Parts: sequence; structure tokens; C-alpha cells
Amino acid sequence: RDIAVHVFVSSSLPASTVSRPNYLADMQCAPLWDSSTRQFVGLLTVTDFIDVLRYYRRTKGDVSTLATRSISEILSDGNIVASVLVRHVPKCGRRDSAAGQAVAASSHHTTFLSASADTTLKQACRLLHNYSLDFLPIILPEDMRCLATITYTNILAHLVTHFREQRRLFDDTVYDLGIGTYNEDVVTARAKETLAEVLHTMHVNGLSAIPVIDDSGKVVGVYSRSDITFLAAATDAEDAVSNLDLTLEVLMSQRRTDVTTPDALHTCSKAHTLQSIFEYFAQWKFNRLIVVDEHERVVGVVSARDLVAYFLEHDTAMQ
Repeated sequence: RDIAVHVFVSSSLPASTVSRPNYLADMQCAPLWDSSTRQFVGLLTVTDFIDVLRYYRRTKGDVSTLATRSISEILSDGNIVASVLVRHVPKCGRRDSAAGQAVAASSHHTTFLSASADTTLKQACRLLHNYSLDFLPIILPEDMRCLATITYTNILAHLVTHFREQRRLFDDTVYDLGIGTYNEDVVTARAKETLAEVLHTMHVNGLSAIPVIDDSGKVVGVYSRSDITFLAAATDAEDAVSNLDLTLEVLMSQRRTDVTTPDALHTCSKAHTLQSIFEYFAQWKFNRLIVVDEHERVVGVVSARDLVAYFLEHDTAMQ
């Protein structure tokens, strides 16, 4: 329930076809199908297309060539793969010291990791966590059908609904339990920074989103790497590349205000208990909470990934 309906794309498709805003709006990720071998060979995400545009901006390349290059050609381009498509491990709470390290072996572009309908919740969590995945496709091996794609947010929704802790663990604060990233380890972006600058910051830190602050340090929003607002406002690929020079302030003002997404700004304090976080998630289904002080300045981030990783580490709720 509440898991992403699957879409899959052929690696032979022109990149320009799949990168259209109306296509990307319905596709956070998609298994990549190789028609010659008749098997899934990788995973394609919205951020991949955004990162390719960053590459063309940085190298001043002819972005119109996207109309003639297939997805497989782009993902085989050593210059692109070695720069903007290099993966970095995100930090998962104060217990994780691997932040910022590049991941070579488990690139989702060339390695297809999936689970079957018989995979247990704990096994799925292990795959997501051990390989630092954001998405895990569920495949029926007998006919290679992709049933759905699950995320940390999907798993947390299940835990919130079904988990009942016998101990009084839920009375402890998320800060005391070590859940989340805090203080000097928190990466933020200023509203006046350009999108290109912020996307680079998120890329090298392995972040899927970043808190946005004003000149006084007060949090004013969250920007997600998969946000396609700048693409929706573009008339063509060249215009999309030019929009990477827009500031977050401008882009955030262009967002729709009549819809609520999991990447919307939600805040809490260090004093919030795990129980209160669970209740909050049950209501809003957020991807992350921004931890703020009494002056609404960012002091931490607690993500769905952090919460699931905590339960996985303690082997509770995953049996």
C-alpha cells in the first residue's frame, strides 16, 4: 500500500524523450530494461537526468545532442559517469562515519538490485541500507514483471501502522537515541545560492534534499534533488540548463502551493520523542524532519532513512 506504481524504460530510448517534464513528473525512478538481453540492467532516476544537465552546463557541451543519444549511450559515457553520476554515501545519524565516500560497486545505473514479493521486510531494509539505495524494485522473477518500487518512507509507514514497542523506548527523544544528523554535520543551503551550486553540494554529500535558510540562519524551506520545477519552467533543453543558474529563492517561489509532497518542510525540536515523531509521520508521511531551535535555526535533520536504520540496527520491528 502507498508504494510507487512501476514504470520501466528501455535503455535504447533517446534521453530527451524521458527527460520531458510531463514524463518526469510521474517518474521518481524506473527500472532500466535492455531489450537485447531481455532483462533489467539498472535503475533510472529523476536526479540522473538533472545531473546530466549539470554535466552539460559545466562542460558547456551541446545539450541538443540529448535528442540523438540513447539512455544507454549516456550511462556508458565515462566522462559523465565519472563526474556527475558518481554516487556518494549519505550520512545516517551520528553512528555513521561513511558520509561523502564515493560508491563504485553498487551504482544503480549498472547494477540492478531488486527484491521479490517473498522478500521479508527485514531483508528489504538490509538491501536498501547496505547498498545505500533510495529505491528498491519488487520483481516477479518468473516473468520479470515489476510490481512496485519501495522506499524508506514506505517502510516507515508500515512500521508506524503496525509496530508496537513493549519497552518505554518511545519516551526517549530522537536526539538522545542518536537518530538523525546534528550540529556541524548538518549541510544547509542559502536561499540566494544558485541551483547549480546547491545540486553540487547535495551530490558530493550524498544528500537527496537540503534545508534552505535565509541570511539570519532561519529555515525557510527544503529543496529536493528530484525537484523538477526548473524543468517545468523551461521551453527546451538549453533553457533547462540556463535555469540551473536561477537561485533557490526564485525556484521556491514558483512551486505549487496547492499540493503537499513528502519533501515539504516539516520541523521538530531535539526534545521530540520517538513516539511524537511516529505520530507526526502518520499524519504527514514526510521524507524528513528538520530539527530547529527556538529561533527556527537548523540544528539537525531526521530522515525516514535514519528512523528505519535505527530499528534495523536494534533488530526491533523487523522480525
